Amino acid sequence: MLRDALAAATERLSDASDTPRLDAELLMGRALGEERGTMLLRGLDRAAPAGFAPLVARRAAREPVAYILGEREFWGLDLRVTPDVLIPRPDSETLIEAAVERCRGALGPARVLDLGTGSGALLLAALSVWPGARGLGIDRSSAALAIAADNARRLGLLPRARFERRDWADGVPGAFDLVLCNPPYVEEGAPLAPDVRDWEPHGALFAGADGLNAYRLLAPQIAGWLAADGVACVEVGAGQADAAAALFEAAGLAASRRSDLAGVERCLVLSRR
Repeated sequence: MLRDALAAATERLSDASDTPRLDAELLMGRALGEERGTMLLRGLDRAAPAGFAPLVARRAAREPVAYILGEREFWGLDLRVTPDVLIPRPDSETLIEAAVERCRGALGPARVLDLGTGSGALLLAALSVWPGARGLGIDRSSAALAIAADNARRLGLLPRARFERRDWADGVPGAFDLVLCNPPYVEEGAPLAPDVRDWEPHGALFAGADGLNAYRLLAPQIAGWLAADGVACVEVGAGQADAAAALFEAAGLAASRRSDLAGVERCLVLSRR
């Protein structure tokens, strides 16, 4: 029965996940070909499918649920994800919230730039908020760009989204009303859960001995990417807001902060002085 299989899987995953029951239910839904909510509504007194056990084994080996399912929701958008891209997290929605607040009462940004776009999560979220906006997502990874473009196509946003393989250090042509960036900010050698350390792309995670290398690269360039009244929303790691803000302020930018739902200063909102 599903009920028994879910209970056994929850127990098995208790050491591999902080949310073992949720993980088990999501994997069972995939094995059944049903949404989790539909599965629960239909009841658990049904035979468990043979495909459930292999999925649980993958999660027990610390493969992230998002990679097993091949998808993750962000800002209400269903995005395809693979180990070629960082898994979008709710913390990063703070950047979109900050941008929406900053642009409240205005027409919204016409041109959006997403630095290190990965799955395209930030850019596509922004384009879903502002139907009149067009955006450019850049990344060093061709595999990531292919995923971002596929997500844009599936969401019907591809006509307004463009993706290019480019390195920040090479600069970005044009001026943008909104710049979004979730850069690498983990310190080299920092202890990470196996789900992250062994599966997510290290190039999207690590940024030098103090985790600030990406901010050092961005700080002198962002002003040149902003339109006259443009704003940049940049994610920072827990405890990094002071140091990162100092780098941007030293480059002549005004920096304010926005906290995530956990109260962690998660986003720097940058503009020209």
